Amino acid sequence: MFKYGIDHLTVDKVLAIANNDLKAEITDEAKKKVNECRKKVETMANSDAAVYGINTGFGPLCDVQITPEETSKLQENLLITHAVGVGEPIDKLLSKIMMICKVHALCQGFSGVRLEMINRIIYFIENNILPVVPEQGSVGASGDLAPLSHLFLPLLGEGEFWVEDQILPAKEVLANHNLKPLTLMAKEGLGLINGTQFILSHAIIGLKKMEYLLDLADVAGTMSLEGFQGSASPFRAELHAIRPFEGNIKVAERIRMLLKDSQNVENHLECDRVQDPYSIRCMPQVHGASRNAFNHLNDLAQIEMNSVTDNPIVLSETEAISGGNFHGQPLAMVLDYASIAAAELGNISDRRSYLLLEGKYGLPRLLTEAGGLNSGFMIPQYTTAALVTENKSLCFPPSADSVPTSLGQEDHVSMGSISGRKFNQILGNLEKILAIELMYAAQAMEFRRPNTFSEIIESNFKLIRSKVAKLEEDRVLKDDINAMISLVRGKEFIVV
Repeated sequence: MFKYGIDHLTVDKVLAIANNDLKAEITDEAKKKVNECRKKVETMANSDAAVYGINTGFGPLCDVQITPEETSKLQENLLITHAVGVGEPIDKLLSKIMMICKVHALCQGFSGVRLEMINRIIYFIENNILPVVPEQGSVGASGDLAPLSHLFLPLLGEGEFWVEDQILPAKEVLANHNLKPLTLMAKEGLGLINGTQFILSHAIIGLKKMEYLLDLADVAGTMSLEGFQGSASPFRAELHAIRPFEGNIKVAERIRMLLKDSQNVENHLECDRVQDPYSIRCMPQVHGASRNAFNHLNDLAQIEMNSVTDNPIVLSETEAISGGNFHGQPLAMVLDYASIAAAELGNISDRRSYLLLEGKYGLPRLLTEAGGLNSGFMIPQYTTAALVTENKSLCFPPSADSVPTSLGQEDHVSMGSISGRKFNQILGNLEKILAIELMYAAQAMEFRRPNTFSEIIESNFKLIRSKVAKLEEDRVLKDDINAMISLVRGKEFIVV
């Protein structure tokens, strides 16, 4: 049981709640914090002192005081006017993760949203009633205003929900569940749509995907090393102990494990080759640097998912601080860093695929013994070349850009929503790049038989051969590539 607003949220716990593998609830302790904060907001809403967002307008209208009678209309107008997102809807899982993270933040007792509102969001989560949220429109600074407005418009009976794979009006779906639209009260609109949950949800999804792809890159690289008959000496523990980056040490350790008891390695220990190309030899340094970036993003995302990121933050009956906890820069910059890290895994993978085509050290050119009439594996590397170049173009850091909004009140923004979306695009391309390298590596390993490999490598070789046969003569490779991509996306490879 996960306790909203009390327990520590992690990537795995968010996904477990979203997939109904972990139940989450609001305990009496959290309810008390929520209710006490709500009382503070009501006191401020009825006072003569101007408190931003509670009895004033928003953004450049922060100096316009609102009467208690106008408060509800002000908050509802906030959601309605900020729901200006465009583009395709985000994945339904992202919408669910956004709601989970928002509930956890609201239950910490600094936002002033009523318990009734939080319970309605939890009802949506538990019954898989998922709002439709467009992918574009957030500048990631006063929070993810547009996406969060779309996410919570259905509370008012506006906007749309997913029902299975259909998009239906919110009013219709609420009626089907015997639910009435809610009325927003003081501070609730701001509490709902200020925050970084759109950026954060993309970080969470990306982290889970990248965690596997980091391990898979080590497997693919080791299989390519075996096909190339590269040296195992660059992965010695003594070498990495004198440059002890965490990621480097981890990758070298994993490659040693993946090479354990390899007859293929033993059979060429006395060969006259002095050193291997960097794409083989420097896997700990390159893959390891990407792991370091992953760790950085994971650490910051965990801080963010356990933080309160709306505005203002309610501290007492007389004090609500209008600060900048909603600003997405802490995640935006590290998402851009992680994007480069993911792209680099693809860059070095493409180089290994190319290396296996060159016809060196006992491998036939283009990995085919019938070259000339047959092109063998020449052309799939064109695809990896295109994908790595696409990833390079996606590595421009949106966090390095800022376009002022809100008549200059919001004069520096993070663009972190774009960073999150691009990070996941790069990871999607990386899946395809590694799928093609694994196909190449299996073909190269065929030419090292009857040598055998480690148990893990042999198991992954058999998995590939269960879907993709050895290439003897030219055939349509599209189906083979798609089969490999499905194996990667299904996380079917053994990586530990």
